[in-house]
Amino acid sequence: MTIKLPTPVFDAHSSAGGFGELPEWDLSDLYTAPDAPEYERDMGWLETECAAFAADYEGKLAALDAAGMADCIRRYEAIETTAGRIMSYAGLRYYQNTVDAGRAKFMADAQDRITTFTTPLVFFSLEFNRIEDTTYEAVFADPAVARYKPVFDRMRAMKPHQLSDELEKFLHDQSVVGAAAWNRLFDETTAALEFTVDGEVLNLEATTTLLSDHNRDKRQAAAQELARVFGQNIKLFARVHNTLAKEKEIEDRWRKMPTPQTGRHLSNHVEPEVVEALRNAVVAAYPRLSHRYYALKAKWLGLDTLQVWDRNAPLPTEAPRSIGWDEARQTVLDAYSAFDPRMAKIAEPFFEKGWIDAGVKPGKAPGAFAHPTVTSVHPYVMLNYLGKPRDVMTLAHELGHGVHQVLAAKQGEMLSSTPLTLAETASVFGEMLTFRKLLDGAKTPAERKTLLAGKVEDMINTVVRQIAFYDFECKLHAARAKGELTPDEINDLWMSVQGESLGPAFEFMPGYETFWSYIPHFVHSPFYVYAYAFGDGLVNALYATYAGGLEGFEDKYFAMLEAGGSMHHKELLAPFGLDATDPAFWDKGLSMIAGFIDELETL
Repeated sequence: MTIKLPTPVFDAHSSAGGFGELPEWDLSDLYTAPDAPEYERDMGWLETECAAFAADYEGKLAALDAAGMADCIRRYEAIETTAGRIMSYAGLRYYQNTVDAGRAKFMADAQDRITTFTTPLVFFSLEFNRIEDTTYEAVFADPAVARYKPVFDRMRAMKPHQLSDELEKFLHDQSVVGAAAWNRLFDETTAALEFTVDGEVLNLEATTTLLSDHNRDKRQAAAQELARVFGQNIKLFARVHNTLAKEKEIEDRWRKMPTPQTGRHLSNHVEPEVVEALRNAVVAAYPRLSHRYYALKAKWLGLDTLQVWDRNAPLPTEAPRSIGWDEARQTVLDAYSAFDPRMAKIAEPFFEKGWIDAGVKPGKAPGAFAHPTVTSVHPYVMLNYLGKPRDVMTLAHELGHGVHQVLAAKQGEMLSSTPLTLAETASVFGEMLTFRKLLDGAKTPAERKTLLAGKVEDMINTVVRQIAFYDFECKLHAARAKGELTPDEINDLWMSVQGESLGPAFEFMPGYETFWSYIPHFVHSPFYVYAYAFGDGLVNALYATYAGGLEGFEDKYFAMLEAGGSMHHKELLAPFGLDATDPAFWDKGLSMIAGFIDELETL
C-alpha cells in the first residue's frame, strides 16, 4: 500500500517581508481542522474497508475475471485515495511548522493508525505477482481493466525481489519506527537549526539564501556559519545516514537487488543503462560546462580562485533587486500564457484559492515543493519566498509541477503518479518558459548577460551538481556496505566529487566537507537526485523541438502531462521525435548549456 506524503519543505504565519502580501495555505479542501468530524469519519471508513477488502479478495485474485478485477481495483483505489487524503493533510500541517509538537504528534498518530489499518492489504501486491503470466495477460487485455495495466506491469517488475508474505507484513508494520522515524528526526533537526550571521539569528533557508548575497563578506560569514553549525551536529547527521544506508542495504540484500540503485530505477520505470548514459554524458561534459563557466565567473569577479561562497554570487554588474510577490506572479503567468493560455489558466487558482504557502516562517521546512495530495482534491505548493530572482524561477518550477499534477489527475489515483524521471519535466519546462520570456525582454547586453549567467548557474545546479550528488550517494552506499562510516569518512566521500564536478577554479574552505549533511533527498529519497538532471536534459531537448516549430507541439505537450504514469518515457517522447534511450539524446541537452556559455564568453 503506497501512501502519498509531501516531499519535505517548511511553514508559519504570514511574513510579508516587504514583498507584498504572501499567500498561505488553506487546507480546508482536505479537512477543515484536525478535529473535523470528516477526519474521524474517513479514518473509521478506512479501518472497516481495509479489513473488508482483505476478507473479500485475499487468496482469490488469480480467480477474478476482468469485471471482478475492475471492482477490486476500484475499491483499492478508493482506499488509496482516502489514506492519501488523510496523510496529505497531516503531512502538510506538519511541514508548516515542524517544531510544533502537536502537529508532529498528529502526523505520527495518523501514520501509525493508517499503517495498522493497511497491514491486511500487504497481500495485494504479493498475491498479484503470483498470478500466472498467461492469466494476467488475458485479464488485462479486457477493456474493463486494460488502462490499469501500466501500474500492474510496474508492480510485477518487483516480482523477483518479493519476500514472503509474513516478512512483507513485518516490514510494513516496522516502517513507522524505521526509515520514517529517522526521516522525522532529520526534518525536525534541520528545521530547528539556528545560525547567527552579523548578529542576526536565522534559520537554514534564510542562511543559505545569503550565499547569493551581493556582499561578499556576508556570503563568507554565512558559509562559515553553516559549516560551524553543521560541524556541531555532524555526529547526528552521520548517524542518520549510516542507519538509513544500512537499513537499505539489509532490505536490498533480502530482496536480492543487484545494486543499491535498482529499487529507484524500478520505481522510476527507467532502465539502468539510460541512467548510466545520462551520468556518463554529464561527467564527460564537466570541463566544457561547470569548469569553463566557473573560470569565466572568477574572471568577472576579479578573483584568481573562487571560494564556495562565490558559487552562486551575483555578477558585479547585477544591481541588487528585491522582487515583489505580485511581480513574481505576473512574470510567471505571462510566460505560461505566452506558451499556451491553458497553462496560465490552470496555474491561476494556486494564487487565488490558498494553494500556495510562500512566506519564510519559524519552524517551516526549508526549500520548496509541489504536493499532488489526491486526485479528487488539488495540489499544494510550498515556497520560502525571499524576493530573489531565483525565487521567481522556483515559483515557475513548482507551478510547473502543479500544472502537471492537475492535468495528470484525470488518470485517477493509481495512474496519476509520474515516475521521478518524468516528474521534473513540467517544472523545468515552466522555468525555461519564464527564462526565455525574460531573456526576450532584455533591454541591454548587461541585462542579457545577467539573465544568461543566472540560467547557466541554475542548469549547472540542476545537472552537474545533481549528478555529483548521485555519485556521492553511490559511493556512500557502497562504502556503508563494508562497515560503519565515521563523519570524516563521509566528509571525504563528499569532497571526492566536489573538485571533480566544480573544477579547478574552486578552493574549498575548511568546513565545506560537512555540506552533505543538510540535503534532504539523501535521507528521504535515496538516488532521487538524478531525476533533476534527467528532467533538465529532457526539457532542453523538448524546448529545442518547440523552438524548431514542431506542428501541434502545445497539444502534444499537454497530452504528455495528462498521461501521468500511464505510459513509459519512450512512448511519451515518441510524438516529439525524441528517445532517451539513445546515448546521443543527452548531448543535445548538454549542448544547450554549452551554447549559453559560448554566448557569455562573447558578452
